Amino acid sequence: MPNFRVRRTLAAALLALPAMTVTLPQAAQAADAYPSRPIRLVVPFAAGSGTDAVARITAKELGDALGQNVVVDNRPGANGAIAAELVAQAAPDGYTLFMTTNTTHSANPSLMKKLPYDPIRDFAPVARMGNLPFMLVVNPKLPVKTVGELIAYAKAHPGMSYASGNSTGIVSGATLGRMAGVDLLHVPYKSTPPAMTDVIAGQVPMMFVDVAAGIANVKAGKMRALAVTTAQRSRLLPELPPIGDTPGLKGFDITSWNGVFAPAKTPQPVIERLNRELSKIAASKEVAPRFEALGFEAFGQTPQQFAGFVAGELVKWTKLVKDAGIQPE
Repeated sequence: MPNFRVRRTLAAALLALPAMTVTLPQAAQAADAYPSRPIRLVVPFAAGSGTDAVARITAKELGDALGQNVVVDNRPGANGAIAAELVAQAAPDGYTLFMTTNTTHSANPSLMKKLPYDPIRDFAPVARMGNLPFMLVVNPKLPVKTVGELIAYAKAHPGMSYASGNSTGIVSGATLGRMAGVDLLHVPYKSTPPAMTDVIAGQVPMMFVDVAAGIANVKAGKMRALAVTTAQRSRLLPELPPIGDTPGLKGFDITSWNGVFAPAKTPQPVIERLNRELSKIAASKEVAPRFEALGFEAFGQTPQQFAGFVAGELVKWTKLVKDAGIQPE
């Protein structure tokens, strides 16, 4: 495992914040001129994913606020590492931004042996946008309607498989298998949409999917939702119980988050301008119904709060991956 995984702490992340600043004349000039051309918002997952859907709403609103087009650039693959490396190497001028999740910044350091970027050193946190609740879904022909029934079915059918299109799906499946004492076979996909396609077709019986990507298929009866991965019921899906309510699974709590980063050393005034606008979008009463329709719980944080959160999540997900018994690949 890379050394930064064990060395990075909340204090280290906060101490790194001054390195993102530039001299006052440079900062003032950057703030006055920004933005003067279109902005690229890189997304590490395919079109049709939950993060993509949130990014497209955010891009439109941010573009309107800044008076420039914000173009979504989908770069799926390698569990988000391709997109993360692209942004890490981009010019730190505020014209390349990264809307991502815990996949690239919390889980990948433990899931991948060689990571082409450092989630702390190579990025400037801009704004946390909210949470993407995940739910456990199955093919509707599977004869189960609760998590308890699913576990019983899996025990009777050793080697039952689950699909995943991101790290939350990977870790959730492995954690369920460990806690329930069942043998689950992981079937990885490049992104969420093709994974859902195979669950709907019955090629793979189950998966963990973010509400934003999966809710339409659940409502259409193409997939059956059994529970959410969070410790508490989601306000967006109050009818679904937490997985942790199932006997034997107490303490199951996996939350996926969403936020925006810029390359490290992006001028602090640019970061602050972007944070103000993104925080307004997250809190907007006009935009809120569109986010909620996707199953996205929007809220904002300052860059400093987001930096501390990311550092803490890196520690948390390192433990989640280790406890789930997942070996880095």
